[in-house]
Formats: sequence, structure tokens, C-alpha cells
Amino acid sequence: MISIPEDASILVVDDDTGLLLSVCATLLSAGLPEPAVLSDSSRVMSLLRKHRIQVVMLDLVMPKLSGMAVLEAIKKEYPDIVCIIVTATDEVATAIQAIKLGAYDYLVKPVSAEDLIIVVRRALERYELRKTVTHFETRQSFSAIEHPEAFREMVAEDESMALVFRQVEAVAPTDYSVIISGESGTGKEMLARILHRLSKRKDKPFVAVNMAAFNKSLFEDAFFGHAKGAYTHALDERKGFFETADGGTLFLDEITELDAGLQAKLLRVLQEKEFYRVGSATSRKIDVRIIAATNRDILNEVKEERFRADLFYRLSMYTIKVPPLRERRKDIVPLARYFVKLYGAQQSSVVTDISEELIRNLLNYSFPGNIRELENMIAGAVLLETTGTLQLSSVRHLPQRLPGPLPSVEADWPTLGELEKRYLARVLEKTGGNRKKAAEILGVNQATIYRKIEKLGLGQSG
Repeated sequence: MISIPEDASILVVDDDTGLLLSVCATLLSAGLPEPAVLSDSSRVMSLLRKHRIQVVMLDLVMPKLSGMAVLEAIKKEYPDIVCIIVTATDEVATAIQAIKLGAYDYLVKPVSAEDLIIVVRRALERYELRKTVTHFETRQSFSAIEHPEAFREMVAEDESMALVFRQVEAVAPTDYSVIISGESGTGKEMLARILHRLSKRKDKPFVAVNMAAFNKSLFEDAFFGHAKGAYTHALDERKGFFETADGGTLFLDEITELDAGLQAKLLRVLQEKEFYRVGSATSRKIDVRIIAATNRDILNEVKEERFRADLFYRLSMYTIKVPPLRERRKDIVPLARYFVKLYGAQQSSVVTDISEELIRNLLNYSFPGNIRELENMIAGAVLLETTGTLQLSSVRHLPQRLPGPLPSVEADWPTLGELEKRYLARVLEKTGGNRKKAAEILGVNQATIYRKIEKLGLGQSG
């Protein structure tokens, strides 16, 4: 079976002709463009070369060529086409393989009409969004930013951040859930807040939650709230994060820290758009946009089955990757000067500038703690400096001491893990092993400090 409208933007490929007719009818009834339908998977590529297809929906198991084989061929020749895999079994391995090959989403048979319409509509939006960003990537420039005032709190001169800002602008007006990935201290929460301010939800709440802070006993009450009398001491009803953020944005920081069992609870709410308060039999509808952030490789977390593939698909309608400070060298000195001005004013200090020697050392440093490390470094140095120009000698008195110029032989460079371990060890040494003080210095929560100590094998007490 083959049916190709001249202006087709959607292609559905399945050897089940009954399903093809059903999908076609469902999409047309929802006001979406009439799709091209094809039952012979071996003809997909020749058809794509003749028509401007934006979205392809592929059955996983087909004679001649499998859906995965077709997906791989499409992404190799037409990387901008948005692909959706349809599978009869909801398996993690299948999802991971589809992600690796570039699939946007996957649907499990039998596919409900509602899910089909939502996924296809979002796929078309994604194609247009990606086209906008791709155009911008060819000319990374801050002059192309449409809302520069929205980013006034972020000091950035490196062109790599111009792309990040444009991505934020492009995705903000949509209702896409977004994952912001990047190392700790790169400004992910600040970008999430800007994304919210540029969205149609800007007049509604922005609620930020650190997922590392919740265990099984705290999660439901914190996110769903509770009814009066739900348990001992529940003297009044209480709203959870979902209700508090209703109509607005819920920012889930360190999303990959969430326990696997709690991931399932979160997924159910995102899918059903409703929940129950603890101790209540009444469901509550919610309308919340999710922005999640992680400092881990989330695809690897899915591969290792530490993060649910279905939750990943639900959250990753669009992904923004924030480069670490060592990859945006043009921002180091402007940021340092900004922090000198900020903390100089706060401390009524005479410091107004930075010495050339300090600048050279800053530019030679890898900043494993990124912007947060630079900020803490300058904040402490301003307290020690007695002249109008911040000197390297003032910085050297800090726990986060700058090394000399980096070795010229790359094989001699310490790994980021080694740098992180040394850095945390020095901070713990200076605080006498006090983890609370160490967390304050590093600008992270105590749970993160405990996790890092265990991971890096630092048996400090405190």
C-alpha cells in the first residue's frame, strides 16, 4: 500500500495496512496534515528523496527492512527529519537503541489516538524548532539574540553561549519539557528561570526542586501534598510542589539522582497530568511545564538502567547542553571582573580590577567547579586583597588555590575526577571536615557533599 499526497510532511511506514488507514484517519480528524502511508519499508529512502517529509513514523518489525535499519538510514542522510519508532513491546533495550540512532520518541502498540496525536504534533513542532536553531548555529552571534534583556543576569561573551541563549529563546514559547545538561556550576538553574520568564507561563509560579534531597518517605508528601489527617501531625491540608507550580514551571534539578521507584511515580503524574494528595481519594488535575537539569550523561544513565527510558522520553522533548567554563575561555575574565565588582561592593572593598598575572593564571586553569568555583574564588580573594587591584597572591591563600600553567603534555594532565577529589579534599581540610561548611563554600547541598565524599573515597569526618 502506498499513498503520497503532494504536500505530505508526515510519512507513516507499517506493513499493517489496517493500522496505516487508522493512523491516517486519526491524524486527519485532529486537523493534522494528511500523512503519506507506505507498507514497503524498502521504498522509504527513495520516497524521502522526492518529498519534503518532516516526520517519519516507523514500525519496528517489518519485512525487508526493520524499523531500526530504516531509522539509521534516515538519520544518516536526513538528520533533521524527526523519527518516531512504533514497537509492540515496551523494552528498555529497544528504547536505548532507538535513542542512539536518533529517534525522537517511541510509541507502544496498541497506540491510543490521544498519544498518537500528541507525539506527531510535537514532532512537527520539533522539526520547525530544530530548523530555527540549525539556522542560528551557522552564525553564532549575540547580535542575533532577540531578547538580550532576558539574559542580563548572565555574563557571557563566548560564542558558544550565544547558541545556548538562542536555544532558550527558541524553545521558551513552546510547552516542551526540556532537559538542561551540563557540569555543576555552569548556570543551569539560571537558564531555566530565563526560559520560564520568556514563556507564556511567565506570570505563573516557577518552583525549583533539588531531586537529590528526596528519599522514598519524603517524596510523595513533598510533591503531592497531603490531606488533613493523612497521618499523625497532619493537622491541615498541604499543597505539594505540583500544585504550587500549577500553570507554571517545575524545575527538577539533579533529576538523575531520583530513586528508580520514585521515577515511576513521577512518570505517572507526567503522563496522566493528575495525582492524589497523600490520604485523599480525590484526583487533582495539573498543568505544569517540566524543566529538568542534570550534570550526568543521562543517556548513559538510561543505558545502565539507572534512569527509566520512558521517563527520559517524556522529559527530553528538547535538550540544551551548557558548555563548561573551560570550553568558553572568553567568559573567564569578564566573569572574574563581574565578581570583583559584585563582592567588592558588598564588602566595601577598594578592589576594582584584576592584575595581569592573575588573568594569565585564570586563563590557564581548568575550573572543574566552573562558574561557581570562580565566584567563590573571587569572593574570598576580595576579602584578602588590600590594594585596588586583585593580585594572584590573594587567591593563593584560598583552599581552591590556582595551579601554575597547565602542563604542555596532555598525558600529564590530571583527570577532572582527580581535580575534583583534590579540590574537595582541600575544602574539607580547611573546614576541619565540617560537611555543612564545605557545602556552603562550594555552593551545593549537603546531600551532594556526602555523595561526593563516598564516591571519591574521602573518609572525612564531621
